[in-house]
This record gives sequence, structure tokens and C-alpha cells, in this order.
Amino acid sequence: MSDFQVIADRIEIEALRGEFTDAVMMRDYDRVASLFTPDGVWRMPDIPAEMSGREQIRAWGRRVPEFVEFLVQNTHPGMIRLDGDTASGRAYMSEVGRGRDGRCALNYAIYHDLYQRTPDGWKFTERVYEIRYLDDSPLTGSALPQGEVTR
Repeated sequence: MSDFQVIADRIEIEALRGEFTDAVMMRDYDRVASLFTPDGVWRMPDIPAEMSGREQIRAWGRRVPEFVEFLVQNTHPGMIRLDGDTASGRAYMSEVGRGRDGRCALNYAIYHDLYQRTPDGWKFTERVYEIRYLDDSPLTGSALPQGEVTR
């Protein structure tokens, strides 16, 4: 594999992770589902939630507004280990959010990822969300309505 291909693969995987964060922030779970292989799995043991396949991911996403008032998620680059047409990696997360039931959370977490090169580019085959720090103190700020800014 050429150095150029390694660089391109790393950039594409970082773009995939960024696209995931943007789709979650915009509550676009059709787009979230499209970032996984057809049999891809998204596990969040601390939530708890586990979705297998794109339709389960979409179905879970349709329910998110019922139990999440707001969520702000930030992804920080982690590591990527390439192995031909597959790869593994970690992405570091910070999140703040409030549930419709009033529960609040500020957390720092890691996504443990497996990736697959597909004809449509790199996709997740598995994402496992591991919370490393959780502060469930009441949030003192307030959520502002989503704006209509699009670019």
C-alpha cells in the first residue's frame, strides 16, 4: 500500500467519524445509518442500547426526540490502525445533554470502532461507546432552539 493510500484512508476515516458526529447533532439518523455497513452494529452499553443493521439504527434514531431534550457531542481525533480493507480505531468524545425526564449528563467517552472499506467508501462495521467519566449533576444552562442556519 502506498503512503498516499494510507494518508487517504486515514483522512476518509476521520471524515466518517466527523460525519457521524454531525449527523447525530442534526438528529439525522437516516444519515447515521448510512455510515454503517448493512450489518453494522452500534453498541452503547452504558445507555443501554444496541442496534444491529441500518434499520434498527434508523428506528432508534426516530425515538431519540422522545427521550433526549438536547445533546451536544464533540469528537476528538483518536487512533486509527489500518489493515488493508479493514481498520480499527478509537475516537474520543465529550458530550453534554439532558433527557426529557430531567436527567442531565456531562461525559467523556471513547468510541471503539471497526471500519470496512466499501465501494461507497469507509463505513463502520461496529461502534462501541464506552463512558469513562460521567457527571450527572443538574445542568445550570439552558438549551436554545436549533437555528435555521444551513451551509
